[in-house]
Amino acid sequence: MFEILLALLIIVGASFTLIGSFGLFKLPDFFMRLHGPTKATTLGVGAILIASALYFSFEKDTLSLHEILITLFLFITAPVSAHLMAKAAIHIKVKQLKKTQNRIE
Repeated sequence: MFEILLALLIIVGASFTLIGSFGLFKLPDFFMRLHGPTKATTLGVGAILIASALYFSFEKDTLSLHEILITLFLFITAPVSAHLMAKAAIHIKVKQLKKTQNRIE
């Protein structure tokens, strides 16, 4: 039963990461490309790290904090870095698609 939970977490994590990768290639605008991978990949890597933390916690019979700290670091830094990249793109006036809603002029 425990292995099934770990497998599900890894599959969910890999699926989110794959969806984020497709978003990077398929979305037409820089700002749209920025949004897709940051959200999906954060959830994907988070699920994989939680599966790793559960596995090593039960294997060694101690609480594994390394993966939890990495997950917290990822959840804090991914939105901040995406925000900074978006602000830099606005500052250098990266072109947006005409069909984009709430365009920045």
